[in-house]
Amino acid sequence: MSLRIALLFSGQGAQQPGMGKDFFELYADVRNLFREADLTLGRKLSELCFHGSIEDLTASANCQPAIFCVSVAACLALHKERPFKPVACAGLSLGEYAALHCAGSLGFAETLKLVARRGELMDRACREHDGGMAALLSVPQEIIAELCAKHKLEIANYNSPDQTIISGASVAINAVLNDLHELGQKAVRLQVAGAFHSSLMHGAQELFAPELAKYTFNPPQCLFAQNYSGSFTSCPDEISDNLLRQVSGSVRWEDCFRLLMANSDLCIELGPGTVLSGLAKRIQRDFPVFSINSVDSLQQTLAALREI
Repeated sequence: MSLRIALLFSGQGAQQPGMGKDFFELYADVRNLFREADLTLGRKLSELCFHGSIEDLTASANCQPAIFCVSVAACLALHKERPFKPVACAGLSLGEYAALHCAGSLGFAETLKLVARRGELMDRACREHDGGMAALLSVPQEIIAELCAKHKLEIANYNSPDQTIISGASVAINAVLNDLHELGQKAVRLQVAGAFHSSLMHGAQELFAPELAKYTFNPPQCLFAQNYSGSFTSCPDEISDNLLRQVSGSVRWEDCFRLLMANSDLCIELGPGTVLSGLAKRIQRDFPVFSINSVDSLQQTLAALREI
């Protein structure tokens, strides 16, 4: 019986200088993909990915289309080496767009333009509001709820049983980190440009609505889990609505990952970094998850799959 493989796609924050370059050098399909991306956006996205600094890659307007392209490139390389049809797809925040494309709901150029516009609007919101985010590690939910109410912060991500991301005004993030330190709780401020998945993104969400309305989504060709609902979605109108609400709404990543686990034998993370495989270990340590972010990791994953 063939393996049931689900695909996971990286979110914002996973960017790394030089990402995607080795895929570009080895695979003609990836070279064509980046050429299409450069033509679609009218700028050298490939140069940004391969030679841009971490500072260049951190701004949402750059990082979102860049991570999307590298994630799709990793998927192309995997399918070149081992063709298969995924049983399910999901992505963390921005990664939901790579999942959407790889599930067959929207073409590459269309998805790239949508992602680029999303990044621009979120970049603008970051400049308008001094926001931030923090990861809370093994902090009891009752303490999180109390501190969020006290400091007017919001839960951005339910990532795993022991990791919750909070989001809001930068001064409030600093204050809650001080409170958590005094309580002996562990928390880390994230190196992000703003308060994603919070009400400080409402302006970006409102401006993004007419952009989403320009596109017609096809029903996904595999199971497609969405962050906002934490459930599988197949209706194009629901997909669009969830993409919109996700801009300022909470990401229910743990729910999405548990759905994929229940419907697959293993997951493969595609795109820069290893954030999602790390979260997978926090959710279900013994469930197999592989990460492909380079040609070397692709070869390691292929070797591991041959042993299963």
